Amino acid sequence: MSGLELENISMRFDLPNGSYVQALQDVSLKLEPGQLLSVLGPSGCGKSTLLNIVAGFLAPTGGRISLNGQAVRGPDAERGVVFQKGALFEWMNVRDNVSFGPRMAGQGAAQYGPKVDHLIDTVGLADFREKAIYELSGGMQQRVALARCLANDPDVILMDEPLGALDALTREKMQAMVLNLWKETGKTVILITHSVEEALLLGERLIVMAPRPGRIYREYQLPFADQGVGRDLREIKKLPDFAARREEILSMIWNMEEEIMGSQGAAA
Repeated sequence: MSGLELENISMRFDLPNGSYVQALQDVSLKLEPGQLLSVLGPSGCGKSTLLNIVAGFLAPTGGRISLNGQAVRGPDAERGVVFQKGALFEWMNVRDNVSFGPRMAGQGAAQYGPKVDHLIDTVGLADFREKAIYELSGGMQQRVALARCLANDPDVILMDEPLGALDALTREKMQAMVLNLWKETGKTVILITHSVEEALLLGERLIVMAPRPGRIYREYQLPFADQGVGRDLREIKKLPDFAARREEILSMIWNMEEEIMGSQGAAA
């Protein structure tokens, strides 16, 4: 059995005062190899918790998760993570950062070298391969983080708000690069984002999560990721269908946020 499967995933955090927070409740999802899923929802809906469970950083308190028929029991190279901040080795140069995983796996330079150089070229950093991380802009650092993840050749790439700290122009360029790499590599990708536009642009599938407790509220199958590969993403944003979906989902999340604020006010 191939693909990523989540079956009735629940996550409960017990608090010192004896109460608890039910972060996720009965989340079920199946991703075929090569699919790109974006995940949206209001703050507190469990998006990052879900990603950490898929990564193996957290063990769910209920349910089962498997990849290619094998139970996920902890972190593994088959699942790579790109964080909001690249978590790079500041003292190393670009090439050493990208090659870190293969080197730790015992590969020799002759084995990993061509692949690492190709990835650095692919993310547009050919002229910066010898530069230290601290010498790079935020956008460049995120490109290094993505190349480093791909160098480990994971089956699934997990992206937790990887473009959230970038300026608008850099973010748009990175969105286009993510789409192109997705098509080129055929990797399964899960993207967590707070941006409705970004979720629509990059999500071949899109799920909207509802909070209290976190669960899948709505799922969409979308054409915009395929349409955006190799194109100016601003043209995709002008499509009437794109604008309609954006307004629909914005209203949905806005209403959820209003309900959260209302319940908090009542509790106070």
